[in-house]
Amino acid sequence: MRKPYVILIGSASGIGKSTIAAELAKTLNIKHLIESDFIRAVVRGIIGKEFAPALHSSSYDAYKNLRNRNRYNSYDELVSAGFDEHASYVIPALEKIIQRAITDYDDIIIEGVHLVPGLINIDQFKDYANIYFFILSSDEEAHKERFVKRAIQIHRGGKQLDFFKENRIIHDHLLAQAQVNDVNVINSESIEKTLDNILSVINKSCTTIKLVNSVDDLKDVINIIINENNGSLERVTYNIKGFKEPLIRNINISDGESASKFIEKINEDESKREYLSELYKLSNYRDTTICASNQEKLDKIIKELNDKGYVLNE
Repeated sequence: MRKPYVILIGSASGIGKSTIAAELAKTLNIKHLIESDFIRAVVRGIIGKEFAPALHSSSYDAYKNLRNRNRYNSYDELVSAGFDEHASYVIPALEKIIQRAITDYDDIIIEGVHLVPGLINIDQFKDYANIYFFILSSDEEAHKERFVKRAIQIHRGGKQLDFFKENRIIHDHLLAQAQVNDVNVINSESIEKTLDNILSVINKSCTTIKLVNSVDDLKDVINIIINENNGSLERVTYNIKGFKEPLIRNINISDGESASKFIEKINEDESKREYLSELYKLSNYRDTTICASNQEKLDKIIKELNDKGYVLNE
């Protein structure tokens, strides 16, 4: 039998993981979608407050129940430690749910703040399931806007809105843990864009093409791949004349914000622009790996690049 899909989507409160998880479940026709908050409620019923005060707190103020709080060097460390303590009570139950889904060959999506890279042990499932772990991120202003909207929707306006700072610390902590543990970070933009970026990892429709664009054309190339078609730019290989080994650059850009920053750095730093121009001259063309959420979108990207004359057709 095929390996079931186990898809984990984590983020701080107010990033949009519930919406994305629901849309992903519909797109992939996965009937089992579980929120970690529900599992937390069950675990709270089993473990009393006197034994686990951090569990019976919210994720953003669990730090208030930590012992020896003076041992932490900063407020960020304190909040992060409290959050980890809070999540650690929920994770064993989540792992049991994953194990049950695998045993029953059921596809499952789990979303929630308690999915902390490094705390949940996904390696134990890799031989038995197709595991995909995503952490959603957002810039601070967009996060604050969604956070306020979410708090109002669930009628927690007063108390929860006072803890945006702590939720932002949790956001940064999750991103740091994702980087350390090689977990996919997806910038939460529009629903369509975020969903496509996730599907690009799951479906991974990729190809390598030979690009011959100039440095001036680079902005347009990236716009076609990323902004217009929700694709990603994975790797660029420069086959430089006179060198036996190619120069390989892993780019891994999939969101508009990162793409804009990439272009800005090149345009603002003349030395970087000159270096890149020289590379282009020495290599004639670049083997460029691009990905999209499905083969149809990948073909569309290639056609648009080819129509602009950016692809070397041998």
